[in-house]
Amino acid sequence: MGKIILGLSGALTHDPSAALYVGKKLVAAAEEERFIRDKHAKNKMPEKAAAFCLEYAGIRPDQVDVVAFPFAKVSLASPGRWHFAKRYWYAPDRSLDALFNGNRHYRRNVRRVQGLLKKLNISWNKIKFVPVEHHLAHASSAYHLSGFKEKCAILGIDGKGEYATTFFGYGENGKIHKIKEFFDPDSLGGMYGAFTQYLGFEMLDGEYKVMGMAPYGNPEKYDFSRLIDYDKKSFKVNTKFLNTVGLRRYKDKKGKKYYFSPKLVDWLGPQRVGDDIDDPYVDYAAAMQHLFEKVSIGLIDHYLGDILKQTGKLCFAGGGALNVKLNQRIIAMPYVKELFAQPAGSDAGTAIGAASYAASLMGIAVEKMEHVYLGPKFTHEQCLSAIKTRNEIKNENEKITWAILDDPAKETAKILAAGNPVAWFQGRMEFGPRALGCRSILGCPSIKGISDQINEQIKYRERWRPFCPSILDTVAEDLLQTKHPAPYMTFTFEVAEDWKKRIPEVVHEDGTARAQVVSEKTNPKYYKLLLELEKLTGNGVVLNTSLNRRGEPVVCTPKDALNMFFSCNLEYLVLENILVQKK
Repeated sequence: MGKIILGLSGALTHDPSAALYVGKKLVAAAEEERFIRDKHAKNKMPEKAAAFCLEYAGIRPDQVDVVAFPFAKVSLASPGRWHFAKRYWYAPDRSLDALFNGNRHYRRNVRRVQGLLKKLNISWNKIKFVPVEHHLAHASSAYHLSGFKEKCAILGIDGKGEYATTFFGYGENGKIHKIKEFFDPDSLGGMYGAFTQYLGFEMLDGEYKVMGMAPYGNPEKYDFSRLIDYDKKSFKVNTKFLNTVGLRRYKDKKGKKYYFSPKLVDWLGPQRVGDDIDDPYVDYAAAMQHLFEKVSIGLIDHYLGDILKQTGKLCFAGGGALNVKLNQRIIAMPYVKELFAQPAGSDAGTAIGAASYAASLMGIAVEKMEHVYLGPKFTHEQCLSAIKTRNEIKNENEKITWAILDDPAKETAKILAAGNPVAWFQGRMEFGPRALGCRSILGCPSIKGISDQINEQIKYRERWRPFCPSILDTVAEDLLQTKHPAPYMTFTFEVAEDWKKRIPEVVHEDGTARAQVVSEKTNPKYYKLLLELEKLTGNGVVLNTSLNRRGEPVVCTPKDALNMFFSCNLEYLVLENILVQKK
């Protein structure tokens, strides 16, 4: 069977998840939020996610050999603690804590892991506990799962781990080597997140709204250079504006504190509110995205340029790896041949990263990540049971009709081609933030207004938010004008001119699309649906967005899907081979 390694995340009080390796194979991974229906599952540990992984794999608690966790001790000799203390001089309690009690978060995390293992009936005394530096866990989730055999560059950008915020390194012969790290408060991810708050969005989700808003604005209209001191080889965030703590933090009328300062408000005006993309905030979003890209690309060139010129291969993880516009810029760099961006780039992915890093320490070469269909799946009988239970309610307005489909792909394609959105619930739930054809809301991208309908009547989100295309691998190169792999919606590409007219509902304001290229090998049901839609419309493309409403986790179970179905204006839900409609 091989070593059984359970990876757990939740070190930084958000996005707890679990991942299970049996030998070199990743057999299961899931995020806690999906089970408890609480977005990001803040301040929770991955109890239900870990229980699922063990149950799915048929592993008893006493069979677990290793538990890996993405947070480690940091020595007093580490430059991170001293850098933190120096940069937070204006908040002396933070500085002194870094120097004299700098591992308090590590000790707290160990206690939390011990408490979780007790609930799972895993004996602390019988397992090997492997704490992994947070950014090494991110790095491992990208490098060890990339499938790259040659020497390659490794990049990590996020808010922060223990103290580090940005990681540059390389992987060779299964080992990760550090080149350079930057430390809190000098964080590109933190800077972007703090500005996300200023633009009226929540951290952890809103960063991608800022990215989506940016193409509507003019990045040259405002000069944001005062926010960061950057000299092509290092950077220093101006904490008089962003990444602030203590008394420097802006506080609204309700007493809520933010990671930007009153000085930012004095300079740029009041914090944005509402759902519209309005001036000047749309230009602010464009300027922040431009600044983030400029500094990131410059640092990649400085620290990783020589390695990239040798190999052309780059692995990327951390929250920054989900910034698809930055990824488009990276792919366009002259010496980048291929970029692997970990599809679960956020802290949820560190469960996989910690486990794969622990595996590498034991000499286990884990398999390449071929897909992210790693969560629960449900049988026809379980789906039918959920439907019948739903129909036992007394409210006639919430009862449903259902029919078993002989050919779900063919019948669903007809519904889509007729102009109707469809909830598509199939197979194993995806790991990571993107729905990739198993927990999706679908639409026909050639039908005018379908994206507005889904935004306004189903997702209940901002009307300017873009949608992504899932594309048959047979048409991807023609549509995206590249052969670069794109199975996970982690990149945007310029859409070919003739395709822009054919599928306008999935082309963003700047002429790009965040695409998923679908292969028959990894998702045969979804592939068949695309083939059937191509027969009807001439386009092997479908609009794909996650099966959830604004502010909610992606659905996990048939019950979740039915609850979501009745909370919006969806008319069609395909649960495995069952078509569900409202009476």
